[in-house]
Amino acid sequence: MKAQNSAVGLGVLTAFASSLCCIVPLIAVIAGTSSLAANFSWIEPAQPYLYGISILALGFAWYQQLKPVAEDDCGCEIEATSFFQSKKFLSIVTVFAIAMMAFPYYSGSLFASSPANAVLMADVADENIVSVEFEVEGMTCGGCEKHVSDAVYDLEGVIEVTASYENENTVVKFDDSKTTVAAIEEAIASTGYKVLGHKVLPKEG
Repeated sequence: MKAQNSAVGLGVLTAFASSLCCIVPLIAVIAGTSSLAANFSWIEPAQPYLYGISILALGFAWYQQLKPVAEDDCGCEIEATSFFQSKKFLSIVTVFAIAMMAFPYYSGSLFASSPANAVLMADVADENIVSVEFEVEGMTCGGCEKHVSDAVYDLEGVIEVTASYENENTVVKFDDSKTTVAAIEEAIASTGYKVLGHKVLPKEG
């Protein structure tokens, strides 16, 4: 059973580690911290390997759990199993590991999408509305997007923020009489992600 316990521990550890790059931004948003979130973005390239290790480890644990148990001459089991060596516990651990591995794919739905401090376009003169696309490095999931968006929405005059980890960018629509590109870059950088550049987008219409 020692081998099974080791496999369970390894499976849970690697499953949790694989989603740290998305769990930490969630904690950062809740706690209101700044640069903590991007400290684990380096994990993303290792995610497939961590997934593989977790699946293999839990697969081995299930093999150990389901293989025939040796019996003595009286037909009794040689060793009674505790709860932590039971199928029920292994099932709970497996569900937890799957939830952790899938976290990057559903983490964005855990965050509110409509900020209370956004400025309404109707309250801003058309000539002052500017849209700028920032190239942002380090975002890995919906949690990262939310972390960046919250930081930018804290600035005065921001109308709309669309952060995308898939496109590695953040598009900000704002009142240029109230805030600046430099201030927005600084807000994004304060979350720990790196701004590689920016470009002003053509005005709509």
